[in-house]
This record gives sequence, C-alpha cells and structure tokens, in this order.
Amino acid sequence: MRLAILADIHGNVLALEAVLRDAAHQGADALFDLGDRVSGPLWPRETLDLMRKHAIPGVRGNHDRLAGSESPDGLGPSDRFAFDALDPESRAMLRALPFEASPAPGIRAFHATPQHDDRYVVEDIVEGRLVRAPVAKIARRLGPVDARIILFGHSHRPDLLRLPEGRWILNPGSVGCAGYQDTTGRAHVSEAGTPLACYALLTLTASGDPDITFRALPYDNEAAARRADENGRPDWAAPLRSGWMPAALGGSGA
Repeated sequence: MRLAILADIHGNVLALEAVLRDAAHQGADALFDLGDRVSGPLWPRETLDLMRKHAIPGVRGNHDRLAGSESPDGLGPSDRFAFDALDPESRAMLRALPFEASPAPGIRAFHATPQHDDRYVVEDIVEGRLVRAPVAKIARRLGPVDARIILFGHSHRPDLLRLPEGRWILNPGSVGCAGYQDTTGRAHVSEAGTPLACYALLTLTASGDPDITFRALPYDNEAAARRADENGRPDWAAPLRSGWMPAALGGSGA
C-alpha cells in the first residue's frame, strides 16, 4: 500500500487541491491526515468540504480541537476565523476526531506527541526558533510507542529519523502553512523556508521499513497570500509568499 501522508493544511484549500492531484498522479492508494485542517484566515469551510468529498481519515490536531470548540470564548484569531466559518456539525466533527490512530499495521499516528496535541517530539525551542533535539530526548518524548513507524505533524517541518532502537519517525511537513509564530508558552517561530505545499508518500517494504518520498509542490500561493492579507493577517501572508516569517524578510515581527 502507498499512503499519502498530509498534515497542517490550515484551511489552505489551494494547496490541498495541488496535493490531492499529485497524490493521485503518484499512485497513492489511500490518504491520511495528521491534523490541523482548518485553522487560519484562508478557506476553512472549503477545505473541510474537500476533505469530506475525498473521505480523508485522520487524527485531531490542537487547532482542530480549538476551532471545533462549542464556544468561541478565548479562541485566538486563526481559530476564531475557522470557528465562525464552520457550522455546528462541522465543528462537532472536528471535536470527534481521534487523538491517535493506526492507518496501517505497524504504523501509529498522532498530531504532536503521544501525550499532547500541542508539544514537539523532534524539536527544541532555542532562541525563539525550532532546532533538532538530541536523539535521547526525542526517544524519551515518544516513550514506549509500540510501532515500527510513527507519524506526526505540528511543527510544519518535514523530517525523517530512524531511532537507534529501530523505530522510524516521520513528519511530512505542512500542506498549507509554511510558517507561523507561536506566542503561547515559550514564544517562537517555525519556518519551512519554502512556500511549496508539502506532503509525503509512504510505502511499506517487506522488511517493515518505510520507503519514503517527500513531495513539495507549487500552487497558487500568491492567491493564498492575498486571501490572508484581505483578512487582515500579514503574518500569514509573508510565509505563504516566501516560506519565511516577516522578521527573516527584514520586518519588525518575529
């Protein structure tokens, strides 16, 4: 089976359309999503409608949990935008997504870590940016996850590691959000360094090890950036255009 692994679409229906076309062209047998479908100032309802049309299964991300809240009280602007765009049934569907899942034998999937939907497995925060954590720390964060292959998203950074004891861990990168600023906890930014729509193709081999292909696709990212600008979010528009947050482009924000 060839599985197309998606993550962190964040309401970018244009990027999702490009990924779905490419996955079909690449011969993917199935799709699986690692969460954070709709949060952001782009096209939440259209993104969720397209995912429903293709019956894409997956797990719940932290922003699915927030945008799917029963009340908008306390939501940040990205989650509130999605909340307002969705009807109660759609929000309930987001809330009902599972925290973790097994999309195929020997594979375990969750959005961020096995215990939390809003923390990092592979990255540490250093001077306001994400950097690779030591392998021993990564293994401790995973704990005794009993799976040959572990899938997660959340950081929006494509990554593939084989831990010393043999487990593989894969982050496919972000379909639709090439950078973000997180002001909760220890403030930091994540930057893909490219505006392309990212996902991964996973094929299981006879040995149980993965055959992985990372895909990074052009799409009409300028239209997505204009949409963010129109909705008052230049902090979203900058990475959609460039893959970098405003400060990296000489702006004043981190």
